[in-house]
Amino acid sequence: MSSHPLNQNRVRRGLGGLLVHPHCSSRRPYAISDKWQSSFILKTSSDAAPTTSGGNYSRLLLSLMSFHPLFLVTPLTPPLPCPIPFFLPQDGLYRRVQAGVDWFSGSLGIPPERKYNSVLFGGFIGSLFSLLQFLASPLTGAASDSFGRRPALLVTALGLVASYSLWAVSGSFELFLCSRILGGVSKGNVSLCTAVVADLPCPKARSKGMAMIGLAFSLGFTLGPMLGAFLALETEKDQVFYTRAAIFATIFAVADFLFILTCLPETLPKEKRVILDLISPWALFRFSAVQQKMGGPSRILGLVYFLYLFLFSGLEYTLGFLVHQHFHFSSLEQGKMFFFIGVTMAVIQGGYTRRITPGAELRMVKIAIMLSAPGFLLIGWSTNIIVLGTGLLFYSFAAAVVVPCLSTVVSSYGLDSQKGTVMGILRSLGALARALGPVASATVYWLAGAEVCFTVCASLFLLPFVLLRCMPKQSKQE
Repeated sequence: MSSHPLNQNRVRRGLGGLLVHPHCSSRRPYAISDKWQSSFILKTSSDAAPTTSGGNYSRLLLSLMSFHPLFLVTPLTPPLPCPIPFFLPQDGLYRRVQAGVDWFSGSLGIPPERKYNSVLFGGFIGSLFSLLQFLASPLTGAASDSFGRRPALLVTALGLVASYSLWAVSGSFELFLCSRILGGVSKGNVSLCTAVVADLPCPKARSKGMAMIGLAFSLGFTLGPMLGAFLALETEKDQVFYTRAAIFATIFAVADFLFILTCLPETLPKEKRVILDLISPWALFRFSAVQQKMGGPSRILGLVYFLYLFLFSGLEYTLGFLVHQHFHFSSLEQGKMFFFIGVTMAVIQGGYTRRITPGAELRMVKIAIMLSAPGFLLIGWSTNIIVLGTGLLFYSFAAAVVVPCLSTVVSSYGLDSQKGTVMGILRSLGALARALGPVASATVYWLAGAEVCFTVCASLFLLPFVLLRCMPKQSKQE
């Protein structure tokens, strides 16, 4: 990099040392406020208007969108399954849902332990959340293609503020469930984050942006449970134990809204917007909502994304059952295990994934998927901590590479005015996979055993690998 001087129109350094190449340079510089630079908040100069090209603009957006998901993810993990026992069977809706969980666990022969019941109950709420995200993501993305990214992000951010506020004051299971429904509908903002990065004109900037968003999510999922547990321990007498966590989440959601309002420029100019069309979620696998003829590759990529997350989320869900049965892990030990996974993913995404050369993403996805198979085999058949830890390393590598790289490739499809729709469809497929995967995997786990479940699912990773092998060779993006 020494051949390129560090000036406003050439190479600029952003969050985590992120570099934007000179061929993405801009004639309209952005000024960085020294006062806020440590907080990753960047401000534009008075005469700088957002454009859809430019190295400084790319650097600005990458830094902003890398920071933004930390607001989205960190407060999300404490709510489940912790608050559920608080409502107890006196709540009518709780009793009806619990009856369904009891029927499901009885049908599969799951031991009637309180720990398993809590996980299954939380899994039901989590699947409901994912199904709502499945329905909301393509519609939110299409709305952003019509009205702009920034207004759509502001609306979804307000939805999250309302969701967490309702959770903070919920004194019944009905109110808690309403808060989760509102949160699921508002989670289309995840696809909007990737749509903002997809608006960047530079392939290398898009690739790094997707990786940095993945890094932020890894950090959020690592820090979220720790913060939730700490706030629960600090609960005062006569105070519901999740109240502080809910208030903290609300504060984060408000900060997210203010962050978008004051720091994020619009990335989709009015001349590139389209008239809003309603989307049929059942047409997602065909990407039929995208007007540009995308052909077979987009459908294959969508199916690969769905299959991978279907298998991955299912095995991720049953991982807690396995370590409790085979290694007698306590909740604290499981927390340490997921902390190890989160840190490993963050290191890989920050140090490796964001450096993947444009055009090499699909090759890395194939490698990561093939590493998933031995990883889950090692986990499923592990008899000691060393074997389990080795399998978790493979697991973490795949988790850190596949989704960011597939997101980068899919973001290159569609017109500039349809990036929100494209990324919304992709995220919607992922949400559907996360809703169905845990149910399927838990069913196989309790009917056939851990070894059979992890072996069958590991073998099925060959399906997305073969689909990628059948795709035309990816050309290097310029």
